[in-house]
Amino acid sequence: MWKEKRKARAAEKMIQKLEQEQCEYNKIKKPTNVLFNIILTILSLLSVVPFIFVIIISLTDEQALAMNGYRFIPEKWSLYAYQYIIDAGENIIRSYGVTILVTVLGTLIGLFLTGTYAYALSRKTYAFRSFFTKVITIPMLFSGGMIANYLVMTKVLMLKNTIWALILPLAMNSFNVIVLRTFFKTSIPDSVVESAKIDGASEWRLFFQIVIPMALPGLATIGLFLTLGYWNDWFNAMMYIDDQDWIPLQYLLIKIESSIDWLASNKAMMGVDGIQAAANMPKETIKMAIVVISTLPIIFAYPFFQRYFVNGLTIGAVKE
Repeated sequence: MWKEKRKARAAEKMIQKLEQEQCEYNKIKKPTNVLFNIILTILSLLSVVPFIFVIIISLTDEQALAMNGYRFIPEKWSLYAYQYIIDAGENIIRSYGVTILVTVLGTLIGLFLTGTYAYALSRKTYAFRSFFTKVITIPMLFSGGMIANYLVMTKVLMLKNTIWALILPLAMNSFNVIVLRTFFKTSIPDSVVESAKIDGASEWRLFFQIVIPMALPGLATIGLFLTLGYWNDWFNAMMYIDDQDWIPLQYLLIKIESSIDWLASNKAMMGVDGIQAAANMPKETIKMAIVVISTLPIIFAYPFFQRYFVNGLTIGAVKE
């Protein structure tokens, strides 16, 4: 009895010693920790400073910018670039609303389609898993081309000048499906699914009440990809939208910038009035103002996804 207690104490001391050695091995020394903090702080500033510089330039007077160049502290501040955008784009508020509607609705539809498709492919019991895996893989390798897409959208589906022309082309993506399928495979145990089915849960109840709460990191990652894609999209609007009521923000800003560039290049053709109008246009500051207007909402939205983003991306990137 006494010998067993002695062996147990010796084993416990050995374990404590090993844990202490492991903690000391993994512990970062204070000078190294300070160095890493300094390096990461510098890298963070290098990432943030350019955008701050863009905001400063957008708030700089055009004449002061032409005379003094780019400065962190401008000689003269001005909101004229933003005022010019508001005056030149009479429908900018409407375009903001269209972009927000398309982004929210498109992200929800895309998450639903991608999630259900990926979940079905992740279940080994699904009979057609191999076939639909090939179906989702083919578009990653081959494409019908721009003309075929345009004809299908306008002549077959009849979606020209509708909000669905801005939503449906981006709703499904092969990469998103594969990432989310891998996430479901590695994060949703088969035992959980089988237990729910034994308790009488239907497929829809299983998906919405069990799978989705367990897969929030992966869904948030795909949601961020979809949100960025819808918010920055202007190509589909150029292809399918002629109605001014459905022009999204990005395409409207591109049209404003193109109009300014055209006026600046052809001011001589417009006589004295054209030269004077071109001289009063904020050529450089308006470009920075467009960047700020189109980027700022996404910057505020990103923190809501960040807590799930890294975990979802790393788990979903595991290959079997």
